[in-house]
Amino acid sequence: MTEIKTRSDVLNTANRYVTKDRASDHGPMEDNFGRIAKLWEGYLGVDINAVDVAAMMTLLKIARSKSNPTHLDNWVDSCGYMACGGELAARGRD
Repeated sequence: MTEIKTRSDVLNTANRYVTKDRASDHGPMEDNFGRIAKLWEGYLGVDINAVDVAAMMTLLKIARSKSNPTHLDNWVDSCGYMACGGELAARGRD
């Protein structure tokens, strides 16, 4: 990870992470979050959608930041998951 000193650095790093081609490794974001949602639905017995996945992954990163607030990856990833969730919500994908 690049050196992070400012809020702009956090956001710019998150932007690089979410805009690079991760689909070649993980498949399209929509499909991946949809698969996660279906697995969580089966496990929890409640309805979950792709936007919920983005929010829950953000909460996971927030929980991790509580344990180790200086591990900047958690802050960057939180921004990335929220950006993905925002895109999915704007598209009306859930």
